[in-house]
Amino acid sequence: MTATDPAMTALAGGWCALSLLHGRIEAHVERALQHDHELSVREFSLLDVLSRQHDGEGGHLQMKQVADAVVLSQSATTRLVTRLEERGLLSRYLCPTDRRGIYTDVTPAGAELLAAARPTNNAALREALDQAALDPRLAPLVSAVEHLAEPVRA
Repeated sequence: MTATDPAMTALAGGWCALSLLHGRIEAHVERALQHDHELSVREFSLLDVLSRQHDGEGGHLQMKQVADAVVLSQSATTRLVTRLEERGLLSRYLCPTDRRGIYTDVTPAGAELLAAARPTNNAALREALDQAALDPRLAPLVSAVEHLAEPVRA
């Protein structure tokens, strides 16, 4: 295989299109969340992930699991948690069964902000996808993203 191989060129073009779609969506959603709620996309994602925790077996996430879910390194996730904790949106506590573990929960203020920001996030996402669908290079990717959102039928 060479750098001018048509299959590799097509693969690189597909990757560029995917990267472009991601960048456009993230930028559009970021502007909306910052403008309306003073939240970044990463902050929203972190609040969203942590809001889905529950008290049942395996219901609380360790920091590595949180980092994986928000697609950040553990150190970047810890810094993000600290910033949101300083804003009163998150709280940390020791795991009751393993004193080495630290869990993070969304505070009532964080839950309120998340609830207010969720419609903004959803609307901005829809707008970004609709705009991207007008670009012939991105339309198939938009279709794939929309297909992924469909409920799985058994």
